[in-house]
Amino acid sequence: MVDVCVYGGTPAGCVAAITAHQEGASVVLIEPGRWLGGMLSAGIKPRQDCPIPVAVGGLTRDAVFGFGEHPHDVLRAFHQWIADAGIEVYFERRARAVSRDGNRITAIQLETSTPDRWGVPLPANESVPDLDVRAEVFIDASYEGDLMALAGVPYRTGRESQEDFGEELAGVRPVTNWTPIDPCVGGRLLPLLDPDHGHPVGAADDYAQAYNFRFYVTTDPAARRPITPPGNYSADDYELVRRYVAHLGTDLEALRGIFPGWLNSGEYNYQRASLITNAPVGMSRDYQDGDWDTRARVWRHHIDYLRGLHHFLSTDPAVPAEFRAETAAYGLDASVFPDTEGWPPQLYVRVSRRLDGAYTVTQADVANLSDPGDSVGLALFGVDVYPVRRIPHRDTTTGQLGVATEGDMFIGGHLGTGRPYPVPYRAITPKAADCGNLLVPVCLSATHIGYAATRMEPVFCVLAESAAVAAVQSVRARTDVQDVDIPALQSRLVERGQVIHWKP
Repeated sequence: MVDVCVYGGTPAGCVAAITAHQEGASVVLIEPGRWLGGMLSAGIKPRQDCPIPVAVGGLTRDAVFGFGEHPHDVLRAFHQWIADAGIEVYFERRARAVSRDGNRITAIQLETSTPDRWGVPLPANESVPDLDVRAEVFIDASYEGDLMALAGVPYRTGRESQEDFGEELAGVRPVTNWTPIDPCVGGRLLPLLDPDHGHPVGAADDYAQAYNFRFYVTTDPAARRPITPPGNYSADDYELVRRYVAHLGTDLEALRGIFPGWLNSGEYNYQRASLITNAPVGMSRDYQDGDWDTRARVWRHHIDYLRGLHHFLSTDPAVPAEFRAETAAYGLDASVFPDTEGWPPQLYVRVSRRLDGAYTVTQADVANLSDPGDSVGLALFGVDVYPVRRIPHRDTTTGQLGVATEGDMFIGGHLGTGRPYPVPYRAITPKAADCGNLLVPVCLSATHIGYAATRMEPVFCVLAESAAVAAVQSVRARTDVQDVDIPALQSRLVERGQVIHWKP
């Protein structure tokens, strides 16, 4: 029995565990994989999505931002940080079931979750039951919100309609990247396309923005690991790519948007201006609320898609010879991710479940049109959504049938409105009747639009520190997390160096 159980060894999970330990609580950390640091150990730099550093404080500023720029350095730093604090970590275990008594979680039943050599999660049907963990308060810091879901706490997935929360940007969006390509072969839709569900702009649906790997490539023989095609490779699966390559012709820069993609900060990211890029589109819809059989399949599909795409662009005669040779020379850089043969150990799960909590962060919050009194941290990014669908689409002006992406938005850019907005404590707490001893700083309560701006790793870390302080205060006061004294919580956060109000 411990005071605080943190589920998920993400950056936020590590910050929560350290914070609870510093506040004098007994802590255990549960991580389904074998690596700590989540996406900060898998390609994203600690300060990369923090355009206004002075809006960030506490452990995020004082520790995480100093962990380095190289993923392997960041990984080592997270592991050393937790080890130096003496915090017990259960690696390769994930939540299987949750026991409750009234509105409180009493225990998590764990199962084994050893990932494969490339970091793909263990399918559910290969897992076996393991130990139970009991705690006074639980913090779900996972990217998937599994503890929250298994506890029966309500949550959302997909996109709300414009009417649900009065959000102009919500729901289905106008198409982007429309390209005059025939989307069919033999009367059937080509692979890599979703049929258009036909919902109008502003309508709700169950799609989520695209995931991808933030990967590194190299031509250095000492570090290069070959990107081999999957065993079921068929060039026919890449017919849409062939047609897009024909459309681009010999424009090498545009072809590089397909692979390796957009060179972000040393690592390659999704090139959102390209109709086709280094990640499949539409698969995240299955992952977000799926079981681990489904998630393992989706994660593997992201790997196999990239392997097949690389092979197609390296070998197919439809691809310009210069670009074929350039692509074929690339392999994964195993000096960056040596444990997984160059594959990043974390799929970039940009969004999955979202808590349906006591307060929902919406477009109004992102636009600084609200003033909640229970701020526990600031968020500071624009509405950043990668495409959710790739669909056949008929141009409304010419009537020509082509292919387009849909859902892509980058409203306000990195700076958003230029003014950070507060995230209230109520957005990381369930409603009191739903669960009284759970805090959710990563899969927080937000709409699709609200989450799209709030979902950055520094923000998750800030909210996790605040969640851990609240958890310890809840334990000491013997009260539900919803009944924590907010002024006392905010006072302690400020003492710890957190920034909870914006002063230009």
